[in-house]
Amino acid sequence: IQRNVAQSAFTYGSLASPPNFVLLFADDLGFGDLGSFGHPTSATPNLDRLAAAGLRFTDFYCTSAVCSPSRASLLTGRYQTRSGIYPGVLYPGSRGGLPLNETTIAEVLKPLGYATAAIGKWHLGFGANGTFLPTNQGFDHYLGIPYSHDMGPCKNLTCFPPDVKCYGWCDVGTVFVPLMHDDAIEQQPVDFLNLERSYSDFAVNFITTSANKKQPFFLYYPAHHTHYPQFAGPDAAGKSLRGPFGDSLLELDNTIGNLLETLEKTGVINNTLVFFTADNGPELMRMSRGGNSGLLKCGKGTTYEGGMREPAVAFWQGTIKPGVTHELASTLDILPTITKLAGAKLPPVMLDGVDLTEVLINNGKSERESMMFYPTDPSEQYGLFALRLGKYKAHFYTRGAAHSATTPDHDCPGSARLKAFDPPLIFDLEADPSENYPLNVTESPEVQAVLEQIKKAKQQFESSMVFGASQIGKGSDPNLEPCCSPQCSPKPSCCRCS
Repeated sequence: IQRNVAQSAFTYGSLASPPNFVLLFADDLGFGDLGSFGHPTSATPNLDRLAAAGLRFTDFYCTSAVCSPSRASLLTGRYQTRSGIYPGVLYPGSRGGLPLNETTIAEVLKPLGYATAAIGKWHLGFGANGTFLPTNQGFDHYLGIPYSHDMGPCKNLTCFPPDVKCYGWCDVGTVFVPLMHDDAIEQQPVDFLNLERSYSDFAVNFITTSANKKQPFFLYYPAHHTHYPQFAGPDAAGKSLRGPFGDSLLELDNTIGNLLETLEKTGVINNTLVFFTADNGPELMRMSRGGNSGLLKCGKGTTYEGGMREPAVAFWQGTIKPGVTHELASTLDILPTITKLAGAKLPPVMLDGVDLTEVLINNGKSERESMMFYPTDPSEQYGLFALRLGKYKAHFYTRGAAHSATTPDHDCPGSARLKAFDPPLIFDLEADPSENYPLNVTESPEVQAVLEQIKKAKQQFESSMVFGASQIGKGSDPNLEPCCSPQCSPKPSCCRCS
């Protein structure tokens, strides 16, 4: 639905200047991984504090069960099919990336004088001469790895102190993973033991500088935690009860604690919206190192609830009242919501997100009535795999994924081949969030009526969907892989190094 342009900024209570925004985006984190969402041994005191003092969402969704497309939707408010970030994910040598004519949250805020920075996992393309880096997508500053930190050989790299090697092999056919500062390579390979501290220091400095200049800011932190292979420095290693996964999660939580402390010290915490969620469900194939989807079905790579339903918390001291909302919401809604709160203008394109201001400020109703579920390889031939309308979810197709292997549920692994359902499988997610008990369509007039509504919503949505040219379909070129370190092999043309 094309959204109207937001005309003016919100002012709540004593809010006298444009609000700041801190957007926290965990990686491969399951619905059941946080202490505040029910995990008995996760050490997440700062995230639990956010949940206790903020608004916790129980029905919050990403748009894809893998990384790159989920990030594209978060930053643009548009399904990944519109921007072309499909099928699958981008790689170090990918020719494509998030198209520069797509408008990110940072680009929405820049005309209002916001300082913008991104730290962590970009994964929306590198491209020739860093074409698709954050500094070309509205961000003033960037410190991070431009793709997933497993997209480079890690066998001999240290992930935990004093010298515990990374678990697994990672991608041995590409260059070592680089740490980039803006558009220059600062370190290659990355020092995992000190990476999170570098991010924390960078973010603290950005917030402090912006606050001292009385400049509104937007900080986007797409974390590497808790993606495989997990890593943690000395402040978190061995400090949790969950082993490597728990230590990785604790290190993320420590950084979030540092950011909250900085917001308090600089006096801007009452004027800052902090929003936390994750890109997709847990990679269950890693077993105890892969996260937990709680009571939800399957995980990463699938269109079941465990693949795309995420923990989410909104915190704004003095503005958002503590509580829990069961309203339907999505990463798609972050851009329209920030746009409204900042008094910015929406991009003049078809948006799929809605404004969540009423939910956040008044714990009111969401404008979102439905959620669409595309597989990791969406196509116009198959269209939507599933659709949620209100409390009901219909599966038109189901398929497992290698990412969700090792669970006892035979619907989850990659051996669970594509199945089509006509009529679709329909679940009442309020009564059955685990998707165990499909409703009887043929014997229930009520369910039949719901099915007709779902079919209508599906037809209306798919008729409005124009697939963008696939950026991932442009293929890869090893010469585009960012590399400056002499030990890189194969060694492409050298990038600029600090």
